[in-house]
Amino acid sequence: MRAQNGVPPFAHRCRIYYEDTDAGGIVYYVNYLKFMERARTERLRNLGFSQHTLAGEGLLFVVHSTEVRYHAPARLDDEIEVSAQVIELNRASLRFRQQVRRVVDDALLCEGQFLVACVRADNLKPRAIPDMLRKAFAEQGGAGRPEAGE
Repeated sequence: MRAQNGVPPFAHRCRIYYEDTDAGGIVYYVNYLKFMERARTERLRNLGFSQHTLAGEGLLFVVHSTEVRYHAPARLDDEIEVSAQVIELNRASLRFRQQVRRVVDDALLCEGQFLVACVRADNLKPRAIPDMLRKAFAEQGGAGRPEAGE
């Protein structure tokens, strides 16, 4: 999968462990959300920012809403690749498009969109995404321009 600007989306690889699966050896559906959260966190880290440091500066990212579709199961010992592509960058929020694919055959297992809000750590009220972080996402994320009023 390539972004419209030709830059491939960020992807994080991980392995499916026994703890990720149900009794049938299939990944429990809610664990895909965990894998996607990890990919978004690693995306931040890849841009030079850590959740821990941002929280210390009074900034948190919280999931506002999500839409997820499940296509095929991942199973015990599968290696998966989880993408995290910013498709919308607003004043106080980001929209990610994410996919989970099995590495061995590139099968699409799960995909979704996540609206992530930037909030103040002390009161959880919206706040503007810091300029350095906005710039990093805009340059590397392939996101469009901010919308008016956001």
